[in-house]
Formats: sequence, C-alpha cells, structure tokens
Amino acid sequence: MREIVVVSGKGGTGKTSLTAAFAMLAKKNVLCDADVDAADLHLLFDPQVEQRSNFMGGSLAVIDKARCTLCGKCRDLCRFSAISADYVVDGITCEGCGVCVDLCPEKAIDFPIQKCGEWFISSTRGGPMVHARLGIAEENSGKLVSLVRQQARKIAEENGLDLIITDGPPGIGCPVIASIGGASMLVLVVEPTMSGLHDMDRVIDLAAHFRVPGMVLVNKYDLNPEMTMAIETRAKERNLLLLGRIPFDPVFVSAMVAGQSIVEMKNESRAAGIVRDMWKNIIGAPAMNMAGIQNFSAAIQ
Repeated sequence: MREIVVVSGKGGTGKTSLTAAFAMLAKKNVLCDADVDAADLHLLFDPQVEQRSNFMGGSLAVIDKARCTLCGKCRDLCRFSAISADYVVDGITCEGCGVCVDLCPEKAIDFPIQKCGEWFISSTRGGPMVHARLGIAEENSGKLVSLVRQQARKIAEENGLDLIITDGPPGIGCPVIASIGGASMLVLVVEPTMSGLHDMDRVIDLAAHFRVPGMVLVNKYDLNPEMTMAIETRAKERNLLLLGRIPFDPVFVSAMVAGQSIVEMKNESRAAGIVRDMWKNIIGAPAMNMAGIQNFSAAIQ
C-alpha cells in the first residue's frame, strides 16, 4: 500500500489543484482530503456521498443544577471564565479541560462527548474519496485526519487499490503530523518567496523527524526565478528530489471555476503537460519502491 501526501508550508500554494490532477492521472486510487479544517478537494470532484458519519471528539462541561450547591469552586478553578454567575457553562468559551469536572466536590458536573464534525465516503470520477468537515471553532482536527486516513486505507484494501493520494493540510501543526506519519512519499509544493523557503525548511524538518521521503516542486516559479533557484539549492542540500517547476498559469483558476483539474481541460496547457511529466517522475521515484523507502528516508536527515 502506497500513500502520496501533497503538503505545503502555507495555504494557497496550489496543493489541492495538483492533488486533483495527480488523482486523475493515477486513475486507480483512493482520494483522501486530510485538510479537514478547510476541506476543498470536493469542489473539484463533486463527490456523491455514499456514507455520512458523525465525528465525536472532545467534551464540554455541563453543570447539573439539581446536584450543584453553588459553592463557586468551579468558577474559581476555570481559567477560561467559561462558567457564568448563574452556573451555566458557555460552550464557546469552555476548552474542555475537565478541571471543574474532576474537582467539583459534589460531582455535579457532567462531561459528555460532543459532535465535532462529520466525515464522508463518496464516489467521484477520480475514484473513491474520504473527506470530512470539522465544525466551526472545533478542535481535535488531528484525530479527524487520522480517521479519514484510516478509512481511505480500509477502502483501498477492500477494493484492491494500492495507491492513496492525500491532500494534506498546510503548515507543520497537529493535522500535518497526523497526515504524514506512515506515508510513503511527501510532495512538497513551494512558492518562490522568502516565506516559502522558510516554510519548506520547517516541513522538511518535520518529514525528517518521521522519516518520510519527499520531493519538492516549485509552483509559479517564473514570478521570482532567483528565489526559485534558492529553493532548489536548499532542497538539494537537504537531499530531496526535485520534481521541477510549474509556471504561473491562469488555467489553474479556470479549471477550478469549471470544477475540474488542469489535466481535464479541453485545450491542454503547458502547465498541464508539466504536471503530467511530474506524475511520471513521482510514480517512478526510488522512494515509491517500498523496498527503497528506508534508505531514501535516511538521506533526508
């Protein structure tokens, strides 16, 4: 089982557009949208939902007025000022830490688990897709990312598919950690800016920690050729494979508006041809050979 995770140090680098293109080129694969805080891969695939499930994660305090003696200890203990003068817990302010629950002398505070969002199994023209929607201001996104990845792997096994293509979250936080652990390969999308270079360094450090091999591609490289060269030099210094460069091309926006990937557009652009070549390089990379992953991942330390 192989899993390619497309990541970036920040949002808006073209990660989702490239994930969609790779999925259409792969043909026999499972799609996974692990960017649960701001999922948007579904916008390009118009998924037909076949299974909808609640995501339960985290708890909120609820005070039982029948048992409460109004001693005030919970209000004194709450660092988030989530308990009002009439002993009602504000569901927005409460962080679910559970201190009031554990230390209430009357055991008058319940701690029910909450619905934080939903996750879906859908059919798309690019293959089966597992995606999710985290509720507004909800937490536990890392747990939800792990869940959708597990479901994607399960579907791949059940359908005899050996490839999962995952649209990962941006940054290096908990959702990203949950999305790359155990992956076969990272495709790191970088923009040619100084912040793009620093973001790339942070993602590489994270990948090295989890011993996940990676490749780097520079999107919109022609907007800043000098920075593109600096990014590619840094990638070589860190022993990452270079996939190449994609020029700035309005076709990405046109395809997005049409609900398609760039490789599906009627008149194929230069950028689409480059993406096709990149996909061939990804599939043919040493790290995609399962026997070579251990040696390749050691090289990025």
